[in-house]
Amino acid sequence: MEYLSAYLMAIIESGGLFAPLLFIGFHLLRPIFFLPVVFICISGGIIFGAVAGTLYSIIGITLSSLVFYRMAKWMPKTVDKLVRMKQKLVGDNSRFTTSQVALLRLVPFIHFHLLSLCILEISVNFKEYMRSSFISNIPMAILYTSVGKWISSFSPVMVIGLLLALLPCIYLLRRKEISIKWEEFFNTKTVKTDA
Repeated sequence: MEYLSAYLMAIIESGGLFAPLLFIGFHLLRPIFFLPVVFICISGGIIFGAVAGTLYSIIGITLSSLVFYRMAKWMPKTVDKLVRMKQKLVGDNSRFTTSQVALLRLVPFIHFHLLSLCILEISVNFKEYMRSSFISNIPMAILYTSVGKWISSFSPVMVIGLLLALLPCIYLLRRKEISIKWEEFFNTKTVKTDA
């Protein structure tokens, strides 16, 4: 991973005027190389600085969300499998809000496209999906680009403390509705009687 990161940084730094385009392109190629979004955002902060790195990261991450949306429409059976897997992990009736997804994106070990799937589930159309994706990408890009140089030096205790601090926020920003199926509410199972 160190060699790959050094190689990517060398390519982007030597890119000149095309360096921002190369950086945004790495956001789009990131899933192919199994690179975490956090790694790319931190690299953007180191190479371009906090403001420009954040801007390029937001553009790249939003374009990555767009690609995910197009792939989801192109392969609906695969998305159905992902939805079933998400339901097994999180539950059948759990639907996250855009604010919750934005907070969950701050947690580095939660898969980026799993959260994009959560946004896809709550979105009515393409415009709403892109708006929600854009909004939920901003905090992650700002945080990891701005604190990119220091995030690797955090102690494990500090990381656990930050994660524990996020949990109440996720709970407080949850969707305040519950949907129960008719059968689950009335527990309508057929009962056999011996006559």
